[in-house]
Amino acid sequence: MKSDKKILICFNEPARYYENYTGKHSFEITNYIDYSEKNVVEQIENIRSILSKKYSSVEVLSVNKDIRKFIDKLKTISPDVIFNLVESVEGNANFESYIAGLYDLLEISYTGNTPLCLGNCLNKSRTKQILLSYGIRTPKFIITELNAYPEKENFSLKFPVITKLAREDASIGISENSVVKNFTELNNQLEYLFKTYKQEILIEEYIEGREINVAILDSRILPLSEIKFDSLPDNLPKIITYEAKWSPESIYYNDTVPECPAKLPKEVEEKIKSIAEAAYIALDCRDYARVDIRLSKRNVPYVIEVNPNPDISPDAGFIRSANAAGLSFEDVILTIAEFAEKRIKYDTQAAV
Repeated sequence: MKSDKKILICFNEPARYYENYTGKHSFEITNYIDYSEKNVVEQIENIRSILSKKYSSVEVLSVNKDIRKFIDKLKTISPDVIFNLVESVEGNANFESYIAGLYDLLEISYTGNTPLCLGNCLNKSRTKQILLSYGIRTPKFIITELNAYPEKENFSLKFPVITKLAREDASIGISENSVVKNFTELNNQLEYLFKTYKQEILIEEYIEGREINVAILDSRILPLSEIKFDSLPDNLPKIITYEAKWSPESIYYNDTVPECPAKLPKEVEEKIKSIAEAAYIALDCRDYARVDIRLSKRNVPYVIEVNPNPDISPDAGFIRSANAAGLSFEDVILTIAEFAEKRIKYDTQAAV
């Protein structure tokens, strides 16, 4: 029998926030196609179809900057549970946590992570500070404010280093130019990033080695997935760029191949799982998240990203790990919805 709970799928309307997402000058880009917002409506309908198998009422609502209208519709629909797929508002990822906060203010149970977790994980400097406070290994780093260049005599990091936008996800702004070997290259890349993205930049020591993705569903660590860089040309750094995720015509997209389960020595696998679980707990994640690890040549794991509410489209890495654990895409969607539904029961009992 279907649940009588009313479920609402909320997602952000696709919008471009930056003119260029690749982290490269326009003259460096060839055959560029951006699939980051491709088939959004199709994916939403797919999730709606799955949820309709269990819930008698499933509706869909998009969000943009007309928040008053969004709130009015939320109140009209009056859902028991929100399946939260909002990652930004009109392309601005900083508002992701605000929308989750709005659900809290309206006292509506929702899937995925809390505003505090979402905000902390988007802010790369804060993520690292939290990880370090828990004794969790992460690459050494500094933050440069907008248009502020580090002084050579006080620069404490060892080259090569990698540059990342301090308040973005989805590999926005990351390209082969992100890994720099000296001060001249660093200043050139910083100048480009400041001009293009107008925000502070995280500079961290580049860990040369394997990249492992750890998908966590509630407290369950799913089979580890590795991004294989074997077929990348030798002159390109072994990293996940924006093009690797979203541009099927690019070298990076075609030459960064996932392998799941990852082939690792048992003791190394356990070490990775342990540090990923610690990071998940330290950032106060819930329901589902993905922890990205760089494994040094000495098999020392470093946490480079904690991703709450990661991509759960059918071809995403999270679902790949779920499949390896015997879970289908439908299983994952229904499980995540059930987490939020259980919180309704908990809140009701707590109020009695």
